[in-house]
Amino acid sequence: MIKKIIIVLILLFVTAVLSINYLTEQHMTKPMNLASETMLDVEKGTSFYRFSKTLVEKGWVDNRLWLRIYAKKHPQLTRLKAGSYMVTPNTSAKQLLEQLVEGKEFHWSITFIEGSTFKDMLNVLAQHEEVKQTLSDMSVAQIAQKLAIDNPNPEGWFYPETYAFTKGTTDLALLKRAHVKMKTVLEQAWNNKAKDLPYKSPYEALIMASIVEKESAYTKEMPRISSVFVNRLNKGMRLQTDPTVIYGLGDRYQGDIKRKHLREKTAYNTYRINGLPPTPIAMPGLTAIEATLHPEQSDYLYFVAQGGGQHYFSKTLAEHNKAVRKYILGK
Repeated sequence: MIKKIIIVLILLFVTAVLSINYLTEQHMTKPMNLASETMLDVEKGTSFYRFSKTLVEKGWVDNRLWLRIYAKKHPQLTRLKAGSYMVTPNTSAKQLLEQLVEGKEFHWSITFIEGSTFKDMLNVLAQHEEVKQTLSDMSVAQIAQKLAIDNPNPEGWFYPETYAFTKGTTDLALLKRAHVKMKTVLEQAWNNKAKDLPYKSPYEALIMASIVEKESAYTKEMPRISSVFVNRLNKGMRLQTDPTVIYGLGDRYQGDIKRKHLREKTAYNTYRINGLPPTPIAMPGLTAIEATLHPEQSDYLYFVAQGGGQHYFSKTLAEHNKAVRKYILGK
């Protein structure tokens, strides 16, 4: 008789355990009560007790019972990683725990555009709400020093693209990523450059790439624009490119280059100086860098905008002046 009672009790116990396991799995795998995507911030040091209470407070789960039972069976799912997590409708409590344990944080993004300047880049960083601001009280030279850039003007040393990041990432950290990427891209391009180019260093190529970037938004003609500048440098001609003049004017530029600007001798006025300006004038993209280091073979020495974002190229000054009268002066 006692033996039968023991067997019955064992069966009841096993049944109870199986039932609890089944109900726990059912509650943990069913979608939580979310109507829309919601950001969940988990602070550093948050205990599983506090986390489960938060889910109840938010109304995502009805009570903590099933979470606590599940946690005892799966203690590895209680090691929550701090961060910001995007929780979507139909997410179950089990899936959320796995997401937090694996640290699959939500990633914001920030985009630096080809042809923009370092000043533009700092503005983009400052305006992003999820970027931690640390540079607001620093000068450009101080920022360059922080990034271990020798030149007090770090213009051009940042690769333009979209960068994903998690909450709490600093503006300096994003600058470092863009800087490292530009150094890597430039080094690879320099190692595979065409022969007999008039550039003594990767930095000189970076300067020219920034000019090529600013001269044309029509990427297919960048190798030809690059060839014009190569030809002019090889002949000892001045570059005479408006974007460098504009950069040299800084805040004084109001949308129109005047004759007095072309006559003013600044370090960036390539109508008055020989060779390259002292630094890049913008962030060049990969196309401009490749065009700079693999220019088209041509005899062109001049070009002028002809509309539609494209240019007319000339081999002689007489032909160029004729093109200027046609496309600029409308004669």
